[in-house]
Amino acid sequence: MLKIFNSLTRSVDEFVPIEHGKVRMYSCGPTVYNYQHIGNFRTFFFEDILVRVLKYNGYEVKYVMNITDVGHLTSDHDEGEDKMEKSAKEKGMSVWEISKYYTEVFLKDVKLMNILAPDIYTKATDYIEEQISMVKCLEEKGFTYITSDGVYYDTSKFPDYTKLAQLDVEGMREGARIEFSEEKKNITDFALWKFSPKNEKRQMEWESPWGIGFPGWHIECSAMSNAILGKHFDIHCGGIDHLPVHHTNEIAQSEACTGEKYVNYWLHGEFLNMGDEKMSKSTGKFITLQSLIDEGYSPLDYRYFLLMAHYKKKLKFSIEALDSAKSGYRNLLSKLASLKKSENGAVTDATILDGFKSKFLQAINDDLNMPVAMSVLWDMIRSNSISAKDKLELAADFDNVFGLKLIEAVEKPEALAEIPEEVSILAAKRLEAKKSKDFKLADEIRNEIKTLGYDVVDTKDGFSINKSSS
Repeated sequence: MLKIFNSLTRSVDEFVPIEHGKVRMYSCGPTVYNYQHIGNFRTFFFEDILVRVLKYNGYEVKYVMNITDVGHLTSDHDEGEDKMEKSAKEKGMSVWEISKYYTEVFLKDVKLMNILAPDIYTKATDYIEEQISMVKCLEEKGFTYITSDGVYYDTSKFPDYTKLAQLDVEGMREGARIEFSEEKKNITDFALWKFSPKNEKRQMEWESPWGIGFPGWHIECSAMSNAILGKHFDIHCGGIDHLPVHHTNEIAQSEACTGEKYVNYWLHGEFLNMGDEKMSKSTGKFITLQSLIDEGYSPLDYRYFLLMAHYKKKLKFSIEALDSAKSGYRNLLSKLASLKKSENGAVTDATILDGFKSKFLQAINDDLNMPVAMSVLWDMIRSNSISAKDKLELAADFDNVFGLKLIEAVEKPEALAEIPEEVSILAAKRLEAKKSKDFKLADEIRNEIKTLGYDVVDTKDGFSINKSSS
């Protein structure tokens, strides 16, 4: 029986899907104005573990993740510049170029972390009409009003507004700055549609019934999840910072429009901290996955590090802790490699195997308790009552959840070898040459990669790089 902590009820609840055997799940993905940092990837990792646990339990999962490429302002409270437009100005690129570049980096990092790709990635700019339609719906039902800078949601019209975050709205009012709430009817009101500045043409703006502008950040997730997963679905995930504003607003606008419950289970992952502060792009205090790779760490070393803590507990990052995780992961691979070479093929008592399987299932179904699940794996490997063959089979089974490529690393050690940055850059240039139909240049780059000892293989998502066999 799978039990998960539901932020909506503030309790660990038994998971019961809306449709037997099937799960519909949505998570808030990256805002692609900058590199995603390893704190962001802690959230994406926990969502990956959830998907893996659901599948391990036999559920058929339809998983959607959004990519925010418009509407996310530098403040969650409808103040400041659009993060995408701001980044484009700073870097001297178009917004579309910024979106494409950082999306591609994100997708590359997802693969390196061995995070399962969602069934569908949705871009906010691909669902503008759906977002406009939802704002119209809210307008027709009397939930909106217009200010000088946009169309706003009137949270006083939605009695259950505070139910997810359990907000102290009165306390918020007492601490409000007058200039902040000047045109808002309520301090918690939020923008559904923002008007383009009169003295400036934005790169991303659209016609709407209320004037030229762009959607607010919150409306995109409601519109896209409704379009793909329906009005009412099972699970919505994100970082803990999304709970008080973004997810609270999603519930308000979705349920006000549809008249139905939006989501049954809300799951939120805790922060990765640097010192006593959360890792954050806004403060500039963040570390990218590539920077870890450049320092000689495998992305799977970092994945192993994340497995050492429960997703609902704050986790402090340090190089010393990552070194310890790297050592533990490499030790695990070494143990498995030794088992592979062993001739111990004795038959293990089925009750012993079932006992370890049961302990593992109990751990992962106890609100995704990865530290305990990992201890089950280590206890199994150290056991004197299980054959080498059965240990490898159990490790492979458990790795469907851990995602550490355990057996791949044992059977093909070169598969986990680091790809030199020079080779990765050449492969990316080759892909661009192919997209430009410069096949002569693409072939030349492929040959250059070959001389460096690697093969580049075309895939439906782009390419993969492997160490040459000869």
